[in-house]
Amino acid sequence: MKTIKIAGVPEHFNLPWHLCLEEGAFKAKNIDAQWIDVPEGTGKLCQMLRSNETDIAVILTEGIIKDIAAGNDSKIVQVYVQSPLIWGIHVAAGSDYKTVSDLQEGRIAISRYGSGSHLMAIVNAKNESWDIDKLDFEVINTLEGAIEALTEGKADYFMWERFMTKPIVDKGIFRRVGDCPTPWPCFVIAVRNEVLENDNEAIGTVLDIINTATKEFKHIPDIDSILATRYNQKIEDIREWLTLTEWSQQKLGKTIFEKVQNQLSELNIITQKTTFETATK
Repeated sequence: MKTIKIAGVPEHFNLPWHLCLEEGAFKAKNIDAQWIDVPEGTGKLCQMLRSNETDIAVILTEGIIKDIAAGNDSKIVQVYVQSPLIWGIHVAAGSDYKTVSDLQEGRIAISRYGSGSHLMAIVNAKNESWDIDKLDFEVINTLEGAIEALTEGKADYFMWERFMTKPIVDKGIFRRVGDCPTPWPCFVIAVRNEVLENDNEAIGTVLDIINTATKEFKHIPDIDSILATRYNQKIEDIREWLTLTEWSQQKLGKTIFEKVQNQLSELNIITQKTTFETATK
């Protein structure tokens, strides 16, 4: 049996992977798929690909394109979630900030440099016509770290996936002052090049299994209740999220790849571009 390590964030987007594991779909095809939850997000996932701690990463599009351009020896094999990620812009519930424009001088909590929370803070600043060079960041590692940083005043705002953060808003810990959707498909599947070379057939099988699962995912009976229970969400929020979220079984197109990379370059997030052929399979 071939062991394949798969890493991703512990969020509702990745429930199809867990259902495949629980149903034994991978083992039925002689693959020992081992899932690793990575609450730290994109920056940590990039590091894990680089250090051979995972074979596959389910990862934010902009984050892995940035890291491949910086030398990560991996390729994007397909889009996983076609729809944009909706980043909520959050402040401490008791803070004086009322609107996104109030945050221009604010200190930004990020999980780590190179993470989605870091990159999208820069995208948001550009959208607001702020001076990107004056942005001030506080590394907080995880969502729990963000709660501590905003509550204690170490940072002023934090950007994270809107629906996963909603329970913290509902509890009166965070207040959401705005949204910033990614202008591209949010999640892709990336694989280390060494694994693609040595275990290409196994990777193909893994992709076939997960693509079958995501095609059928929204048609699972009571999937809204399952998601709400597993991820501590209100069912009305999950139903809204399901209407906004579209999984994909397709390759990343060159036009989208270039759009993402060009924006990263314009924002000085990357200084050297890579090629579509280097970054994708």
